[in-house]
Amino acid sequence: MENEQLIQEVTAKAEKWLSPAYDAETQAEVRRMLENEDKTELIECFYKDLEFGTGGLRGIMGVGSNRMNIYTVGAATQGLSNYLNKNFKDLEQISVCIGHDCRNNSRLFAEISADIFSANGIKVYLFEDMRPTPEMSFAIRHLGCQSGIILTASHNPKEYNGYKAYWDDGAQVLAPHDKGIIDEVNKIASAADIKFEGNKELIQIIGEDVDSVYLDKVLGISIDPEVIKRQKDLCIVFTPIHGTGMMLVPRALKQWGFENVHCVPEQMVKSGDFPTVISPNPENAEALSMAIDLAKKIDADIVMATDPDADRVGMACKNDKGEWVLVNGNQTALIFLYYIIKNRKAMGKMKDTDFIVKTIVTTELIKAVADKNNIEMRDCYTGFKWIAREIRLSEGKQQYIGGGEESYGFLAEDFVRDKDAVSACTLLAEICAWAKDQGKTLYDVLMEIYVEYGFSKECAISVTKPGKSGAEEIKAMMENFRANPPKELGGSKVVLTKDFKTLKATDGEGNVIDLVMPETSNVLQYFTEDGSKVSVRPSGTEPKIKFYMEAKGEMGCAKCYESANAAADAKFDGIKKSLGI
Repeated sequence: MENEQLIQEVTAKAEKWLSPAYDAETQAEVRRMLENEDKTELIECFYKDLEFGTGGLRGIMGVGSNRMNIYTVGAATQGLSNYLNKNFKDLEQISVCIGHDCRNNSRLFAEISADIFSANGIKVYLFEDMRPTPEMSFAIRHLGCQSGIILTASHNPKEYNGYKAYWDDGAQVLAPHDKGIIDEVNKIASAADIKFEGNKELIQIIGEDVDSVYLDKVLGISIDPEVIKRQKDLCIVFTPIHGTGMMLVPRALKQWGFENVHCVPEQMVKSGDFPTVISPNPENAEALSMAIDLAKKIDADIVMATDPDADRVGMACKNDKGEWVLVNGNQTALIFLYYIIKNRKAMGKMKDTDFIVKTIVTTELIKAVADKNNIEMRDCYTGFKWIAREIRLSEGKQQYIGGGEESYGFLAEDFVRDKDAVSACTLLAEICAWAKDQGKTLYDVLMEIYVEYGFSKECAISVTKPGKSGAEEIKAMMENFRANPPKELGGSKVVLTKDFKTLKATDGEGNVIDLVMPETSNVLQYFTEDGSKVSVRPSGTEPKIKFYMEAKGEMGCAKCYESANAAADAKFDGIKKSLGI
């Protein structure tokens, strides 16, 4: 009975897409689904609306209200246009910047969005071709725009596309504008409410005019150009995994002075099908396998990979046995911030007002580095919009010098307000050159950090609970952790609990203090006597509950890495047992 009712509901919804407001191709596809005896596809495409959330849109491409297509993208753009026209009504000319990645339909969605903005009287700066997300973020501030959008689904599989909205500071939209835009998008009832007829006079194509200014700014973050001159032959392998990184990363490396850069030829082909990888995600070893094969062949010093919209960087280097190993997101952020702090100090560039930022689930070793060097470190929620917020709050008063998160994002500058793999790749090459100048590798640098500041290993586990019952189970798990917080984890006493939903922290003695954060978030954190940290949060996009674990240890020497690793793994086993996962 429930299924029959659902079929009736989706049928009624789909039939509305047979009106003249929708193009003939869309109508034909809807008819095909309606006439098909198997209603699975119809239900999947229409059982709900693709939700415009605080991160914008992301979904599988196709026809229907629950798919990425010109109508769901159109509704998002019309809603954003309406909000901009209300919010900046006193401005003589509102303007926006539009960028897109290599994905199938990204250019189409970008051009349709340009038409809709212009039809609503908004000036559009549209990139001529795919460009990295960080360049679009830069362009918003550079061109004085009030907003911007990027058409990308980041590192999702090829079936997906997405739409991210940015505000006038170049960062992804935060409160109150996020909710305000969502309300306007939700008011768009059908395609008839969308102004598709563009005003070409309000659309300006941009490209090299922004590329060159952005790349010059990226060059300005180099800390030690002399070390690059000495190590200009550093052997670098780079792959954009078919995405936007190919537009600017090789050029940026050349501009910095690196003369021995090898791009993986098969992956320098622009393609939304990502033909050489299972998933275009630089976190995955598989996505870097072709680059590592090339690195072995030419005896390279470093491998770097960017995701399709070039906001995240993955890397690999040789260990002490000469084997190629992946460096994870926590380690990458740690290396970046260690180098920035150490070498800004050595070059006399460090100021008392400088600060760094990390997200709450990123390694606490970064705090150890900051504390020992008397540098202010701030913790923020997961997502670069929160790092951008910290930059904005201190603008003109304090200097941001770097920030990162465990999911492979890093930002070394403040002229971009989102994670930036273009500047990250160039700075990473400089760090590698600095290490080589001393007869070391990046792996050696990582070992030195562990010996000086203590060892740390991180482990993330996702427990999937699908369906309505799964969502209820996840909710019950979070409630249980709140009502019955663990007294120990892996045999070590819990000495501090942070609840970001109540914004309260409780120590082992039961003393409660307030957590100062911009808003509440459904995250719990536990800190133990032996330095372990566990963060628990439900995923905002998938039916999962996520556990981020960090185990601390000591490394007396660089050769102690394997034993420290094994001790951390044993600690993780104990923590998992304590948590019942």
